[in-house]
Amino acid sequence: MTRSVALVIFPGFQLLDAAGPISVFEIASRNAPDAYSLTVLAPDGGQVASSSGVALSARPLDAGPYDTVMIVGGDGTRALPELNRIVTWVRNVETRRPTSVCSGAYLLAEAGLLDGRRATTHWSRTDDFARRYPKVKVDADRIYIRDGHVWTSGGITAGIDLALALVEEDLGPEIARRTAQQLVVHQRRPGGQSQFSGLLDLGGRSGRFDTLLAWMAENLSTQLTVEMLADQAAMSPRNFARAFVAETGVTPAKAVERLRLDAARTAVETGRAPLDQVAVETGFADPERMRRAFLRAFGQPPQALRRAARA
Repeated sequence: MTRSVALVIFPGFQLLDAAGPISVFEIASRNAPDAYSLTVLAPDGGQVASSSGVALSARPLDAGPYDTVMIVGGDGTRALPELNRIVTWVRNVETRRPTSVCSGAYLLAEAGLLDGRRATTHWSRTDDFARRYPKVKVDADRIYIRDGHVWTSGGITAGIDLALALVEEDLGPEIARRTAQQLVVHQRRPGGQSQFSGLLDLGGRSGRFDTLLAWMAENLSTQLTVEMLADQAAMSPRNFARAFVAETGVTPAKAVERLRLDAARTAVETGRAPLDQVAVETGFADPERMRRAFLRAFGQPPQALRRAARA
């Protein structure tokens, strides 16, 4: 059985939003011959330039049917009047599984396909998205979400995670695992995992707290209070807390937990140290506190992530 996949692009789309999933479906079809057929669509077809200037060749939107429709993202998704043709098309096309990558969720929401459903998009867009679409239950901290037959994913590389999850649903975990190995993806991240690492790697809008974040990452076993962080940043605690939230979008306490989670996850998945040692070294103090933090952020306890990494 060959499953038809349509990826919908538009002028100014994000290239990796399309290229990542395309590569996943291509490699999956090598591991399971003829598993997928790929079609790139755009309102007018032809050569469509991405935001980088690199173009993909597309066919005009058609009536389908398609097994899976994937709407890619890009800055243009917020200029919805220019994309009404895609919105109308996705509302009416025959498909088993509508999906989106990154800000492509705007077009699914505009078509009404996300009303009453849980959904995600790029972390930097979630506040705007929630204001525009109050009927959608936005979960800003997830890599991808499935609600019924509709799937949405977070920012950019999360499209690869989404596509691997779709492959696993279609062809089973072994084909998905072999596909991820061929792509040199360390591990298919579970959909419940947080988008946080991209946010903290950026250090905020201007990079003002890059140095502080690096210092925090090197001192995770210390009790990192707001007062200590403010002193490190040479600011008063009140001004520091306000400026940090404005810059990064998270509170200092949340940033500390996320840095600890990132370090702990790496230690759990790639090391052999006992979990209680990992908990102490990353500042969680005890394994139970670390376990609860893992469940909130990743949807799985440390033991499950370690087993999956060694499978």
